[in-house]
Parts: sequence; structure tokens; C-alpha cells
Amino acid sequence: MCAILGGASDTTESAVDGRSPSPPASDRVTAPDYPRPVTNPSTAPAPTLRADGRRPDELRPVTITRNWLASAEGSVLVEFGGTRVLCAASFTEGVPRWKKGSGQGWVTAEYAMLPRATTTRSERESVKGRIGGRTHEISRLIGRSLRAVTDVAALGENTIVFDCDVLQADGGTRTAAITGAWVALADAVAWATAKGILASGRRVLTDSVAAVSVGIIDGTPMLDLPYVEDVRAQTDMNVVVTGSGTFVEVQGTAEQAPFDRTELDTLLDLALGGTARLAELQREALA
Repeated sequence: MCAILGGASDTTESAVDGRSPSPPASDRVTAPDYPRPVTNPSTAPAPTLRADGRRPDELRPVTITRNWLASAEGSVLVEFGGTRVLCAASFTEGVPRWKKGSGQGWVTAEYAMLPRATTTRSERESVKGRIGGRTHEISRLIGRSLRAVTDVAALGENTIVFDCDVLQADGGTRTAAITGAWVALADAVAWATAKGILASGRRVLTDSVAAVSVGIIDGTPMLDLPYVEDVRAQTDMNVVVTGSGTFVEVQGTAEQAPFDRTELDTLLDLALGGTARLAELQREALA
């Protein structure tokens, strides 16, 4: 099943041309458009449109395609505009040595970018012989976000490992990875339950989780930044939120000028609205 949202952050990411496989028309689910406030045209302020034609509070087109890989227990190709991330979940029996005997499972993630995910080729980290700090940071963020909505006791002494590979980067790769990985997690848990590895009466997933970037560009708070906006942002944040609207993580940085409490609240409100829409898309994809 594929869920789609139609519509008009990371500073090392950039856009490139490319295509990804599209599922059959019968497998595509389009989320309904969200109602916009009705205003008097004579008094309504002119909307601030972005370079791609979106409103400041509008997500890029988002597509979630399940079962993209034939062998993985759960797999999703997630697209946020030009950003495309492949998330694969591998279910394995057993846990890391430090978790043995605890009766609890583990969820972890590895993040990477293809050399030509960006406009110029980057060297593979495996060739360099070491994993970069940014890669470690994002891998840990994805793992933390997924564990926040997983009952590891209900998982038993089993491990779910995620490989999140960026096929094409245009800002927000970590937020796209979290959003797509949760859908792959739901499929992996369903697979293990159907196989009898997990008890059918225990609820492993306590909630959904999604993430989105927000930032202030030329004084205007904006949602879901592509690369061209991310590199110009006075302030940018990555916000991880559960389906019930509680925060898992807020990563915020003043790149050019400090931000005040009012601006922070505005950005968080934008993120809550964006992740609520993403949560609906996740539900559509799993339906």
C-alpha cells in the first residue's frame, strides 16, 4: 500500500534529478486535502509563497510505499519532495550481549547516504574506514525515536535492525527516515506476530512516530525545509512527535540569530501540524 500527500534538514544535503519506481495505481492511496480557513478575500493578507509554491505551513508532496524490498520483514520507500529514503527492517532472534537475560528486545538503526544522493559524489564511509559523526548522530536519533513507541518487553529477546539509506537528498533526510521507518517497523512486528515469534495478545507498538523539519527563513517560520531553504535558515529544527502529539525529540539551532520563545512556540506548532498529517499518511499506508 502506498500513501501520498500532494502539495506544491540537513545542510550537507542537496537535490538531484532522479526517479523512483511507482506502485500500481490500485496500490496508491491519496490523503484528502486539508481544509483551509475561509477568509474575506478583501481583507485576507496575501499568502507568503515559497520557491516551490507551497505555503509556509505546507508539507512537500509525501509518498510512503510499503514492501519495496522483497526479502525484508518490513520495507518502505519514503519520499518527502525530492528526498527519497529506503528503510528496511530486519527481524532477528536474540539481543545484544548487554541485553541478554533481561527479557527485553532491542530496536536500532543504521543510516547512510549513497555517494550520488547529492549533486556531487561523496566518498563512501566504508572506503574512508570510519563512520562520520553526523552518520552516528542520525543513526542514534532514528533508533531512539522508534524505541520511544516500542514496548521492548513485549518484543521479547528479539532485535529489529533498520537500514535507512538515502537514495536522493534534498533536505530532511533524517525526518523522512524516521517517518518511513515506523511504517516498516509496523510491518516487521506484524510479520513476527504472524510467524508466531511474538505473542499475538501483546501490543509491541504503543504509538506511531513521525518527524519533520521546521525553520525560520527571511523572518518567516516554515515547515518541511528543502535544501535551498535549509542552507538559508536563520533557525532550523528537527522535531520528532508521536501520533498522540507528544514530543520525542526537539533538535533546534540558531544558525544566524537567536530565536525567542514566541518563535520557538510557532515552530513547534508548525511541527505538530506537520507530524499530525504525516501520522495520517502512515495510517493510510498501513490500511
